[in-house]
Amino acid sequence: MIVLCDKIMPIVHVHLWKGFSEEKVKQVIEGITEVFVDMEIPQQTVHIVVHESPKSHWGIDEKPATESRKNTKPPP
Repeated sequence: MIVLCDKIMPIVHVHLWKGFSEEKVKQVIEGITEVFVDMEIPQQTVHIVVHESPKSHWGIDEKPATESRKNTKPPP
């Protein structure tokens, strides 16, 4: 979190598998922003950075997610 001129500027990093639709990413951004707005932090100071990674680059249970979560897919 950065404090600039007495304003709190939260920066939230979200890591997702590639394949989330633009609409789902937008919902994630809006939802996280709303949490901060509910805490009376100005909406315009909230920064959300979405990082997308292929399942093959995401490790779960000592294996790439392509192996350990074969049947799990991001929401459309």
